Amino acid sequence: MAISEFKAQALRVLNEVAQSQEPVVITKRGRPLAQVVAFQKSGMKPKPGQLADAFVFEKDIVTPLGEALWEACQ
Repeated sequence: MAISEFKAQALRVLNEVAQSQEPVVITKRGRPLAQVVAFQKSGMKPKPGQLADAFVFEKDIVTPLGEALWEACQ
């Protein structure tokens, strides 16, 4: 759909996308510019602490590098 057509009929197009769940590609001079897709509520709920085991925390951040490299990194 050309951007000028979308601009003139945006509300109608948004309603159609919401009902049909079919995306619409907006073009400018024949090149794809944007894609309008229906909003989908995520089924995932954030869980606090979910990444807690993904990180390794060092008690001493200087020793793994060594004194010389630590000074160079500052």
